[in-house]
Amino acid sequence: MEIERKFLIDRFPDLPELMSAKVWQGYLSTAPVVRIRRAELSDGSERFEMTVKGKGTLVRAEVNIDITAEQYYEMEPLLTRELIFKDYHVYDLGNGLRLECSIVDGDTDHGFSYAEVEFDSVEAAHAFVPPACLGREVTEVPGFSMNSYWRNGRIVLD
Repeated sequence: MEIERKFLIDRFPDLPELMSAKVWQGYLSTAPVVRIRRAELSDGSERFEMTVKGKGTLVRAEVNIDITAEQYYEMEPLLTRELIFKDYHVYDLGNGLRLECSIVDGDTDHGFSYAEVEFDSVEAAHAFVPPACLGREVTEVPGFSMNSYWRNGRIVLD
C-alpha cells in the first residue's frame, strides 16, 4: 500500500540529500498502471523494476518488482511512447520522512517538477505540515499523475 502526498516545486530544496538518480520510465499499461523503470543511481549502480499500481490518489495499492536489465530491455520495445526522463533526488525531512523530488523531462515545453512524501499511515499524511520549499499540493488534482503525463504528453493544471 502506498500513502503519499504530491506537491509542485520550482527547484530542489536546500535540505540534506540522501541520494540521487537519473531515471527513465515508461508505461506498458495505464489502466491498470504497469510501469517499467531504469535508474542510474548516484553510486554508479543501476536498478530495474516493474511497478503495478491500483486506483487512488492519497492511498492506493502498489507492488514493486525488481527485474533484470535483460527483462527491462525486452519490455522497453513494447512501449507506445518515448521514455519519460526524471532527474530524481531524495532529501531528509527529519522524523523518518523523505522528500522525493523530480524534474520531469528537463526544460522541454511539457516538463515540470514535483515532490512526493510517503507516509506510514493516512493519519500521518493528514498531519504533515509541508515545508516552505513545497508549492501547491496536487495529491487530489485530477490528471496529476505520471501515467496521465504518459498518456497525454503533458500535465494540465487549472
